[in-house]
Amino acid sequence: MLWSRRLSGTGHLTDSSQRIGLADSRTRPLMGRLLHRNVRPQAGRIVLALVCMAVAAAATAALAYQMEPVIDRVFTEGDRGALLGISLTVLAIFIVKGAASYGQAVIMTYVGQRIVADLQTTMFRHLMNADLGFFHDHAPGQLISRFTHDTNLLRAAVSTTLTSLGKDSLTLVFLVGLMFYQDWLLAAVAFVVFPTAVLPIARIGRRMRKVSKSSQTQTGELSGLLDETFQGARQVKAYGMEAYETGRAAAAIERLFRLLLKAGRIRAIAHPVMETLGGVAIVAVILYGGHQVIEGTKTPGAFFSFITALLLAYEPMKRLAILNTQMQEGLAAAERVFTLLDMHPRITDRPGAGPLQIAGGAIALQQVEFSYDSEGDGAPALHDLSLDIPAGWTVALVGPSGAGKSTVLNLIPRLFDVDAGHVRIDGQDVRDVTLDSLRAAIALVSQESILFDDTVRANILYGRPDASEAEMIAAAKAADAHHFIDTLPDGYDTPVGPRGVRLSGGQRQRIVIARAMLRDAPILLLDEATSALDTESERQVQLALGRLKRGRTTVVIAHRLSTVVSADRIYVMNKGAIVESGSHAELIARDGAYARLYSLQFTPDADGVDAGGESERARA
Repeated sequence: MLWSRRLSGTGHLTDSSQRIGLADSRTRPLMGRLLHRNVRPQAGRIVLALVCMAVAAAATAALAYQMEPVIDRVFTEGDRGALLGISLTVLAIFIVKGAASYGQAVIMTYVGQRIVADLQTTMFRHLMNADLGFFHDHAPGQLISRFTHDTNLLRAAVSTTLTSLGKDSLTLVFLVGLMFYQDWLLAAVAFVVFPTAVLPIARIGRRMRKVSKSSQTQTGELSGLLDETFQGARQVKAYGMEAYETGRAAAAIERLFRLLLKAGRIRAIAHPVMETLGGVAIVAVILYGGHQVIEGTKTPGAFFSFITALLLAYEPMKRLAILNTQMQEGLAAAERVFTLLDMHPRITDRPGAGPLQIAGGAIALQQVEFSYDSEGDGAPALHDLSLDIPAGWTVALVGPSGAGKSTVLNLIPRLFDVDAGHVRIDGQDVRDVTLDSLRAAIALVSQESILFDDTVRANILYGRPDASEAEMIAAAKAADAHHFIDTLPDGYDTPVGPRGVRLSGGQRQRIVIARAMLRDAPILLLDEATSALDTESERQVQLALGRLKRGRTTVVIAHRLSTVVSADRIYVMNKGAIVESGSHAELIARDGAYARLYSLQFTPDADGVDAGGESERARA
């Protein structure tokens, strides 16, 4: 792993925290961090929501209190004069309660969505600063799941927790206060059974968090599988693997289904527990209170007012009791989100790093050791590698696949850091200069032809967003792209589709080259830059690249040796080391590894390929 991980609050559970399920060594830091970073900025709105909750809670208690005059004065005494007054009072209470509930709901919706939006922005900014190795180690679907599924679970947990702790707690305070005001002994009888629910509910919460975390992980794996399959739809259909991929997806969906079903069962257990205890409390009140009414020590109105308050208190009491279960889902999501945010990139600016001072763009790799395996168990990608690229020279790296050519290109802009040795530009170690200044001096064109789901214009301007229209068009013309762009439905404003799917491979590559040309950087890194072009387009782009390379330091990776014969120096690589170097003529005369590679590509084969053309064997 190229990121170090720092988890908050790791430790062992104490006996007491195991019993209650809320105070374990991970929950408290998670709760504190969530409240401090994401909830506290919304404190003003939360206070306003609490005021609305208090009004709604008081209105609920007032409704229960109105049952006493309704029963005693209207139904028992038949007081017609009190009927209209009580009715208008009840209507007013409902209006106030409705308005307060609306205000609280709107504010809490804003708070929940704002927390999710801020968290997603923070996560995205954090990932944009991640090392390239991080994206190699994490499937896109897993990361997308953090942004969507996990943050929405977190939003639901925050909204539910704040609403329950606010509205439900205040409602209980007013209703319980009314009940004790009316009959403290009857109230004590009603509430004596509820503390017994704490232990089973706590156990349910712990199980819920474990299952929820597993289901969130499985959701990420399913997202990754879907992303991989949809991106590879062409290969799936070409190889007739639709049934196989359907089976893989069905298995992943089934695993997620079983986890969600298990979570639903665990979540549902809390309800019968609370229903049973609530029923016991209400039966106790009916038996004791009914006896008081029969004996004449309590009026029917007072009894109905009390039992109404108890029934109204039951739902918020139940929500508070099962709050731990719901909160554990959000805490499991928070743990995954904060684990991501707690990963720190290794590729950062050193303290005191200054801007790169470009004198000519000379590049030197000195005794470089590098392995993609951070544990050091795998074979090194580069071993004791040294090479010099004088300023303004064009240097080619050739050799078989896996020789380490792309790794050299990755080390120059510090996409990775060397394990040992140095990478220098104009004598400055790339680790001693700022990343912004280093990468501003480099333009990269790879064989992947990555375009973003935007317009042609936006994709070219990605190289230099502040460039003028004339500069953009000049870059497109130099890359032999202007002509075909003019034929598109909306010209430069034509959307290219996801990953540029609306364009051909050659068109995509020419737009990528135009982007690099517009950047006008002193150092060019070309990784099979013309691999997707037809012969005529390649010839035109090679001419354009020839003009662009003048006065710039260029490092070229190419498998087609015809594109590098004019390079100032050619390095032949094999197994992470330099095995030969020199000009094309020198290497041919040496009759070594380069001469053998050249012979494979340019010697006529049995099918009669002309000398200088690329044989079918070489293309394969």
